[in-house]
Amino acid sequence: MINVVCGVIEDTEGRFLACCRAPDKHLGGFWEFPGGKIESGEGPRAALARELAEELGITVAVGKEFSAPVEWSDGDVKIHLRAFWCEIEEGVPAALEHKELRWVRGEELLSLRWAPADIPFVTEILVAKRG
Repeated sequence: MINVVCGVIEDTEGRFLACCRAPDKHLGGFWEFPGGKIESGEGPRAALARELAEELGITVAVGKEFSAPVEWSDGDVKIHLRAFWCEIEEGVPAALEHKELRWVRGEELLSLRWAPADIPFVTEILVAKRG
């Protein structure tokens, strides 16, 4: 089991940052919320801040955790994924490791082909936005 974290970043216009996985990566071409593996001895929030700095070149404040983690497996890879709300403190996101970045409005989230483990977080965002 690989422990993984991802960050949901919403801008001032109510759009969410979606990242398309590079074609040469596992699940290449699928969209995801940015993040990565928790290293040994690292807490989830510290891991997320580090990963977003490495992947996107930004500094973030890691906020509230989503309601429940997701366990997902495709038979080869098994992950335990936790999501957190994040706010950009410094920098502009750049696709340093992804094929593409896109700011997407809530109603457009379902138009993307999401990595399966991220879909419950997309659903939670949509439910929260409906109020």
